[in-house]
Amino acid sequence: MNQDRLRLDLADLADEVTPVDLRDRALRTSRRLGIQRAIATSAAAVVMLGAATGTAFALMPRNDGQAPLPGDSPSITVTPSPAEVTPTPDPSASASVGATSTKPAFALTGTRYYLETTSTQALIHAVRSGSDEVVRRVRFSTDGCAGNTITVSPDGKRVAWVQDSTDGGNTGVLMAGTVGKQEATRLLDGVDCLGSNPLVWRGSDLLMVSRGGVSVLFDVAARKRVNGDPGQETLRCWSADGRWLAAVSDGKPYVTDETQLHQYTYTPPKGEAVKWDGWRVRSVSMDGRYVSVGWIGTDPSRQDGSFAVVDTTTSKTVTLPVSGDVRSIQFAADGKVLVRQASKVVVLDAGFQKIGEVAEPRAVQHLTLLTYAP
Repeated sequence: MNQDRLRLDLADLADEVTPVDLRDRALRTSRRLGIQRAIATSAAAVVMLGAATGTAFALMPRNDGQAPLPGDSPSITVTPSPAEVTPTPDPSASASVGATSTKPAFALTGTRYYLETTSTQALIHAVRSGSDEVVRRVRFSTDGCAGNTITVSPDGKRVAWVQDSTDGGNTGVLMAGTVGKQEATRLLDGVDCLGSNPLVWRGSDLLMVSRGGVSVLFDVAARKRVNGDPGQETLRCWSADGRWLAAVSDGKPYVTDETQLHQYTYTPPKGEAVKWDGWRVRSVSMDGRYVSVGWIGTDPSRQDGSFAVVDTTTSKTVTLPVSGDVRSIQFAADGKVLVRQASKVVVLDAGFQKIGEVAEPRAVQHLTLLTYAP
């Protein structure tokens, strides 16, 4: 019974359903899909056309040299590489052969000779490349002549002095020897041993001495007196090679090599001049143009220092490139200028340009610098 009732209900329901034409629905669906495919194809064509256009623009040259990126390309920021900078070397960091290091090795390659005096003897120190060696000893007598006269030739080979006074230290015997050896030769009697510079070298073989107030030129190498009148100029001093003579005649200072003559004037500092008995030349440049000057003591004892350089062609004082007190100024045979200060020697070239500095060994800092032999 229940099954019959179910069949009747289904039949009634089927009568109420409206039949659907599936063919028409299929045709409509087919048309809709075709339209969608056409739209998609057109869109793809547009995209491809845009890409081609962007590529064409990218390949076109521009005046600014920069090619545009396609519209759909990611944004790119280009950072230029920093330029490589080569640092400038620091001059102070590089090794120097002397220049201002304060003690360049090339500043002084020769030997400096210093004089040390004690109560019983004189000692000559040879300083070279920082080494200090005593190369000569001269025994003193009680007259004081040796200490006031001992001197070394400009080439550093010979040493001379006066000793054995028999008149209380006024005169004695001229002696000479070789640096580094102890023997000595007796050369001349009655030689004066007083004064600020009683023995003066003319080159390295000839020695000017005074005998009874009269100048005598003696050939130390040949061990004989040089004949001829040496002249009566006073306060003589020669360049290291013996060519140029600085002297005073009739109160007027001059420099000459017997073919040229430079007369000049010099007025020392008044504040210091009152303490001394005048001034004199202590060293002459190799070209005869410049002289270093030092004080003459009020007593008849040796004076080796100098404090100024005078240009004999202009009578003007030369400004030296040093600061502080100057103990002595020497013109060497190789053209260098040695300016000695408290504990060092400042080395200048012939034009007074600084070459370097050389520290003095402590043992010789308070001694007298006799000469420098290149």
